[in-house]
Amino acid sequence: MVEPSRWVIGFVNQKGGVGKTTLAVNVAGCLAEKGYRVLLIDADPQGSSLDWAAARESSPPFPVVGQPVATIHRDIEELQRGYDLVVIDGPPEISELARSVIMASDLVVIPVQPSPYDVWATDETVKLVREATVYKENLKAAFAINRRIVNTAIGRDVSQVLNKHELPVLKTAVCQRVAFAETAANGLLVSEGTREQIAFDEIHGLAQEILEAMA
Repeated sequence: MVEPSRWVIGFVNQKGGVGKTTLAVNVAGCLAEKGYRVLLIDADPQGSSLDWAAARESSPPFPVVGQPVATIHRDIEELQRGYDLVVIDGPPEISELARSVIMASDLVVIPVQPSPYDVWATDETVKLVREATVYKENLKAAFAINRRIVNTAIGRDVSQVLNKHELPVLKTAVCQRVAFAETAANGLLVSEGTREQIAFDEIHGLAQEILEAMA
């Protein structure tokens, strides 16, 4: 078990529809299942993570709080008290709020769908990360391929294109699977309600890579 030192993991991308909330919620769940004390902060004004928690019949395995304000980087020390890991579901646009999420994070995960439009849209997010490293030199960042179409090579091709940014691309690609939509509708994690073991395996692999990236 990787020993965290109260790490903050921010999921950020200026482009909506990349599955940012799906990854944030399920990675938070996987980390909680590993025994970490996890807090999920919903910094998206749309409140998708809060909606997920509200859809559950029982309490989620980790608390979810709404904090869609551009002071997260100043508030994070107080927010993370009592937790090993904090996961932030960031906003879907470049804004002061996105900058605040990045500055609050120790690792920024940039979800990318394997399409040219999504790859092009990463430029502004990467720029924000680079700007943040001026003030936070130990800040780490990595791309996560999400919603890859099963049985295609396009995820691999996108990884090669993303290399131009000189940021690592996490090896575990999460595919477009019905299980993610079915469980989200009921406020569940893929580990709780999926019939697709492979969906859980992908999330588990991604969560493990994130932990290793923090070490």
